[in-house]
Amino acid sequence: MRGRSALVLIVICAAFAAYFLNRQGSPATGPDQGGSNPTSAGPGTFSSISPDLVLVNSTLGQQQEQAAGTGVVLTSTGEVLTNNHVIEGATAVQVTDVGNGRTYTATVAGYDRSHDVALLQLQAAQGLATAPLDTSTQLSVGQQVASVGNAGGTGSLTTAPGTITALNQSITASDQASGSSEQLTGLIQVKANVRPGDSGGPLVATSGKVIGITTAAGSTYQFRGGSSTAGFAIPIARALAIGKQIAAGTSSATVHIGPTAQLGVEVGDAQSGGGAAVIGVLPGEPAQAAGLASGDLITSFGGTAVDSPTTLVTLVDRDRPGQSVPVTWTDQFGQSRSATVTLGTGPAG
Repeated sequence: MRGRSALVLIVICAAFAAYFLNRQGSPATGPDQGGSNPTSAGPGTFSSISPDLVLVNSTLGQQQEQAAGTGVVLTSTGEVLTNNHVIEGATAVQVTDVGNGRTYTATVAGYDRSHDVALLQLQAAQGLATAPLDTSTQLSVGQQVASVGNAGGTGSLTTAPGTITALNQSITASDQASGSSEQLTGLIQVKANVRPGDSGGPLVATSGKVIGITTAAGSTYQFRGGSSTAGFAIPIARALAIGKQIAAGTSSATVHIGPTAQLGVEVGDAQSGGGAAVIGVLPGEPAQAAGLASGDLITSFGGTAVDSPTTLVTLVDRDRPGQSVPVTWTDQFGQSRSATVTLGTGPAG
């Protein structure tokens, strides 16, 4: 689903998304690669959704690592709904449409990190088959469903049939790299062989319509709550509403529109008190130019107090590349320092 380089960038992303698959308090297998093969998609109701999906391949950061996921086609001109974590950290995104077999360059139109939803726009796409969505049918425990996606990042769709085991579930997703965490709520819990690579793909009812967006844990995430046999999905009505907001270009406290801004630091929890402890600084980026260094403690960003790494990530997400922002920190010698930084352009998500 999503990999990250050793040095994490505090970024503001051009797309949103949500994230959740195998959660058992320890990281799931790789960045949407690996894991055992689920049942191959064959003839039948569940697999009828496949022409309306895309395979997402993201190139991540300076390490040029690859991450694979899935997406649901919303419009014939190439708007695609997926998870934020599928494209988080990406410097390039390539998408292959299952219906016509063509590969497109995709831009991240926007994202909602707190719900793990992102909207992609495929360049020069026309005439794509669009997925049938069911935003109104009331779901029930015991209902038969299937997760369809690019399991294992193999480049071919597979289907993982199962049942809904609970509704309106909550999990906490923690990013081990940036030190941030998100509380994901209102999720559909399923018992199905959901695998990395299925992230961003559809949870499908027996009608063949999409009722949710599957999300799976990447190698940098840990999830509290649930068992290793459980998968989770964002209800399609919620994911679609966020996608439409992004398409309309309407930003909010959680929805970011446009290119990603970057401060260029790796942060973690402070040993005592609030703030975001600087663990690493990316060479040549705004943080280094401002004089930030490992061992410093960021206490304010843009005039707002920073009480945790999560708060810092959220604050940077609200800004844009090229924007000048005041930053206050305590250096490793206990001296208070401040500077105005001009945010750079970073990877997506």
